[in-house]
Amino acid sequence: MVVVFDIGNVLLRWNPRNLFRKVFADEDAMEAFLATAGAMEWVVETDRARSFQPALDARIALYPRYARELRLFDERWIETLGGPIPENVALLERLRAQGDRVYSITNFCDEKFELSRRLYPFLDGFEGILVSGREGLVKPDPRIFELFLGRFGYSADEVLFIDDSARNVAAARALGMHAIHFVEGVDLEAELSARGLLR
Repeated sequence: MVVVFDIGNVLLRWNPRNLFRKVFADEDAMEAFLATAGAMEWVVETDRARSFQPALDARIALYPRYARELRLFDERWIETLGGPIPENVALLERLRAQGDRVYSITNFCDEKFELSRRLYPFLDGFEGILVSGREGLVKPDPRIFELFLGRFGYSADEVLFIDDSARNVAAARALGMHAIHFVEGVDLEAELSARGLLR
């Protein structure tokens, strides 16, 4: 069985609040922005693209009062990252050291993935990776999982997929993949060991 990791909040912490707590004077104002102009459905649209700019321009036209904050989301995007999740990165490296093939399917604007890759070299070690912004497909669209299977030559039951999103996990399972929903409190080492993947 091959292990396929999501990146955001599985291997690398991500939260727009990491940036916007520095931008807004109070929490309520920040949350109002994140519920409207900076809402997750728009963030997912930026993950579908190679560049932020088209989605950014369209969003500013829709929410001109938040033009400054939206531009900062692009210009200071790297500040949305909260650093690696060390215990999970250690498991990734352990799988690699065993000689196992490890892959990734990640929702990431391509240009922002390139920024992250330069900061965090462990992102360069996957046997293969699907970045949504390169493919024009975002999870939980089943086509991105089907693309993975076709590109790398696996059947669904040969894959263990790890993601922090319940919707993405459900989409992978619907295609026949094994999956772990990684959230706070999940012991990923124990989950991998129970499946005989750690030696």
